[in-house]
Amino acid sequence: MTIRPRRSVLYMPGANARALEKARTLPCDAVILDLEDAVAPAAKETARQQVMTAVAAGGFGTREVIVRINGVDTAWWLDDLTAAAAVGPDGILVPKVSEPAHLRTIAERLADMAAAPKIKLWAMIETPLAILNAAEIAATARGADSRLAGFVMGTNDLARETRAKLLPGRAPMAPWLATAVLAAHAYGIDILDGVYNEIGDEEGFRRECAQGRDMGFDGKTLIHPNQIAPCNAAFSPSEAEIAQARKIIAAFELPENQAKGVVQLDGRMVERLHADMARRTVAIADAVSARAQ
Repeated sequence: MTIRPRRSVLYMPGANARALEKARTLPCDAVILDLEDAVAPAAKETARQQVMTAVAAGGFGTREVIVRINGVDTAWWLDDLTAAAAVGPDGILVPKVSEPAHLRTIAERLADMAAAPKIKLWAMIETPLAILNAAEIAATARGADSRLAGFVMGTNDLARETRAKLLPGRAPMAPWLATAVLAAHAYGIDILDGVYNEIGDEEGFRRECAQGRDMGFDGKTLIHPNQIAPCNAAFSPSEAEIAQARKIIAAFELPENQAKGVVQLDGRMVERLHADMARRTVAIADAVSARAQ
């Protein structure tokens, strides 16, 4: 089982040349080079040029490089997409995807440009319609020509459009987050949690990372380098979890258990589905360990 860790995914403003350079040295799993919210209208073209130059130059190591373009309802999106297709990032993040047609528009443009197949699409889930249509949007991943790799939650935009409060514990938003997680994993794609705005509140950030992990998110989007280490820790299997996972795998690999659907281990019943979960835990741990070397 091969898994690409996406524990920590850091937004970097495309208009800030120093930030783009720093992105090559930070211990995050992925960077989102942003042409949308982090860039003022007057700086859009400069940011586009700087981001594409940075992507073309490379040097990001094992970090996944994603470019967030402007929305399809803006004057900049097509130039953003054309430029990104030419330099070949790992992914393109599409904002405000509220229905499957938004992704199909992007995918068709990429096909027209003969963009490299390695360029995947990520969908921002940040509108009420996106939550209501989450399953239909995720289902596009099943298409033969789909590039969809995952969802990215836009919790600030969701709060703005629904007038929901951004409270500790996110009770008003929890059902929407769960809906998006279910939709993503139903169709085999990853999903990244939204950002945590209070960069000085480390304990609150740790709690929200743990909540997202426990809900089934694969990682979290970040707005400050100081958030990387606690985020990586939250979304990495613990030593105890890894040890237990290896124990479950080993139990089912015993000759006397290979034909069994359930075995008894340490006083509890363990099914083959637990072995599948254990293999994923070990695969994540191995991938994280390889990245650290």
